[in-house]
Amino acid sequence: MRTPVLRAILCVAALTLLASTRPSLAATSPPGLNLRWDRCYGDAGVWNKNFACNTNSGTETLVASFELAEDYATVSGLEGNIDLTSETTALPAWWEFKSVGTCRTTSLGMGFTLPPGSAVCEDWSNGQAAGGIAAYVNAGFVGSLNSRRIRFAIAVPPSGLQDLLGGHEYFVARITINHAKTVGTGACGGCLTPVCIVFSGLIVDTPTTALNTLLLLSRGANYAGSQYATWQNGYPLDIQHDCDVFRAPSNCSGPTTRFSCVLATPTNSHGSTWGTVKALYR
Repeated sequence: MRTPVLRAILCVAALTLLASTRPSLAATSPPGLNLRWDRCYGDAGVWNKNFACNTNSGTETLVASFELAEDYATVSGLEGNIDLTSETTALPAWWEFKSVGTCRTTSLGMGFTLPPGSAVCEDWSNGQAAGGIAAYVNAGFVGSLNSRRIRFAIAVPPSGLQDLLGGHEYFVARITINHAKTVGTGACGGCLTPVCIVFSGLIVDTPTTALNTLLLLSRGANYAGSQYATWQNGYPLDIQHDCDVFRAPSNCSGPTTRFSCVLATPTNSHGSTWGTVKALYR
């Protein structure tokens, strides 16, 4: 029998998930996903992050979390996608990570410790999570060169299976982006470019779950915008998903997400909500 860790790694290679439908102000409820800067959604994480792009020191942190509608036993791992799209027609060099020869090869990372000051958010793994970023790839499903997908897998050992509770916000991971090569000699352009980021899908895995019945989360847990975060006042538009099928026979070639990113009217990053930004475009 495959171990939970091996299962997660094998599955993540085929992971193609989709984001929510076109954003709206309608409230949603668990199950679902959250994405914020600095802290979890329930701990007042920030929706938009503005950075002056004037230093090579420091790090920005995206925090991903999820919520279940009901209890779910013997959870062994998580597999997920986080997608990003820039306002420009090609992704700026500042956002090129991982691949050999890219401008900021080592500037993208992942960690599994709760953000400082967490009160609402809980660590689903009780400190036993292991894993990381499996790939940072061109998200060609968006139909342009300005998008990338972060694929990741996380698992606990067989002795650490977790029984999770409905209605709780569970921390997934911290996605870290450092400021290296922002200014000076060898700087990578595009730090000031607006970017839209969506936690587009998460599989909650157990050792005994059949592949075609895995629990797939692909919607905002608290409202349509709770699974989005933005950089430099980006604003996602025309979000669509072509089909909502994963690892099961279907008449679609594969789940796809399509969205674009534009510059929103600047708002206070610590006070802006999806509703505030959405109101600018009514």
